[in-house]
Amino acid sequence: MLRLKTSASVVADYFRLFVNRRAYTLQSNRPHPESSRHYYYRPKDKKTGQGLSLTLDTIRRHLEGEITIGLYSINPATQCSKWVAIDADYKDALTDLLQLSFYLKQDGVDSALEQSNRGGHLWIFLAEPLPARDCRIYVCGLALRLGIPIKGSRREGIEVFPKHDALKPGRYGNAIRGPLGIHRGAAQRFWFDGAEEDLEKQMRYLNSLPKMTGDQLARLIAGRAIPPELMPPELKAEPEIRRRTGGSEFRILDHINTKLRTVGHNNVTRCPSCAEEGHDRSGDNLSISIQDPRKYICWAGCTRDMIRAAVGCPRPVQHV
Repeated sequence: MLRLKTSASVVADYFRLFVNRRAYTLQSNRPHPESSRHYYYRPKDKKTGQGLSLTLDTIRRHLEGEITIGLYSINPATQCSKWVAIDADYKDALTDLLQLSFYLKQDGVDSALEQSNRGGHLWIFLAEPLPARDCRIYVCGLALRLGIPIKGSRREGIEVFPKHDALKPGRYGNAIRGPLGIHRGAAQRFWFDGAEEDLEKQMRYLNSLPKMTGDQLARLIAGRAIPPELMPPELKAEPEIRRRTGGSEFRILDHINTKLRTVGHNNVTRCPSCAEEGHDRSGDNLSISIQDPRKYICWAGCTRDMIRAAVGCPRPVQHV
C-alpha cells in the first residue's frame, strides 16, 4: 500500500471539512474469514472500554495509509451535518452520480466526486453544519425527481449520508469511509476527480469549492418534506382496535396538545416521547399525515409504542 507523508495543514483542513463529531470507526486490517470483507468497528480504550475520540493524529495516520477510518455525519448535540455524501456502488452508479452532480450544479450546489471500488461517492460540503433532516429532504427529493433509486431492503440504489433525520443522544447512525485514505479491501487510495493525485492538491481543490449555505438550502427545500417513498415501515396506520377488540380506535391527534404546523403533506409537532426526555425543543420530531392522521412517526426514532405510552394510552396487550 502506498503511504504518503502528510503536512499539519492538510490534517487540519481535513478535520475542518469532514469531522462533525469525535466518534469514528476503523476498518479492519484483516478480512472476515467467511465473508472476506473488511468490516468497520468502533475502537475502544483498552483500560476503560470507552470509545476513542478522533484526533488530528488519527487523521494523519488515516491519510498516510496506516489505518482507515469511517466518519459519522450527524452530531446528535445539534442534529446537524457538515456534509452530505451520496454513495453508489451498483451497475451504472457513476452515471447516476454524474447526473446528480449536473442537476446539483443547476441548483447552484457544487459537489466533488470521489471514485470508489465499485462506483463512487459524491460529496456536498456545507458552509456551516446544517440540519440533517433538511439535507436529506433536498438530496433525496432531487434523486427521486430524477428517477435515481434510493437503496432499500429489496432494491439497489444510492445511499445518502446522513441516513437519519435526527439521532437520539448516545446514538451514532451510520458511518461512511473517510475519503483519501486506503481502502483495506481494495488496497487502494481513491481520489477526487477535480485535482491531481496528491494530498496537498486534493485538499486545495476541496477547500476551493463553494459551500452550500443555510439560506441556500432553505430556498431549495421551501414547501418540501421527506418524500413519502422514504417513509420507513413504522409510518403505517394504527390498526383499528375497535374492529379487533371492540375498543375505540387510537387517534394521535386526540392526545396532542402542542402546536401543529404544516410541512408538505404532513403536520409536524413536538414528539411526546422525546418531550419526556427533554428533547425536541424545536417541536418538529413528530410527523402526522394530513390525509390520514392514523399515520405518524417520530423522526428521532421513537416507536409508536413509546409515543402511545408517553401520552398515557399504551397499546392494548394482545392475548392469544
